[in-house]
Amino acid sequence: MRLRQMTAHPRFLPRVLLLDAVASGATAALLVAAADVLAPVLALPAGLLRGAGVALLPFVALVYGLSRREAPPRRWVAAVVAVNLAWVVASAWVAFGGAWRPSAVGVAFVLAQALAVLAFAELGWFGLRARRVASAGLA
Repeated sequence: MRLRQMTAHPRFLPRVLLLDAVASGATAALLVAAADVLAPVLALPAGLLRGAGVALLPFVALVYGLSRREAPPRRWVAAVVAVNLAWVVASAWVAFGGAWRPSAVGVAFVLAQALAVLAFAELGWFGLRARRVASAGLA
């Protein structure tokens, strides 16, 4: 199946949102539960890690709620894409420009999750574009 066909499927956006919610929820749980263990390995403050995990919780609830809808509202999906992109920018800042000097493992951890979040942002954007094209074709 080609990307264009896949993104135009009516369940594409809800599935992307569900995967985003699950991945974000797992990341939140890891950061909240294991902040004290991860901090020395990543060379990042436990408070930063725990705070990032807690900050993800309302996002996870929103994205999960949107994933349960047959046709999530465009503006809310666009907001999810924007938040994901902001997370990527913040992650790059933490890895390279922030007040911290993460270890090599810390940089790898931050960049790995940033790349996953970027993939969700891009998939969400593809889904929005496909929906717009499909609705324009129906008009």
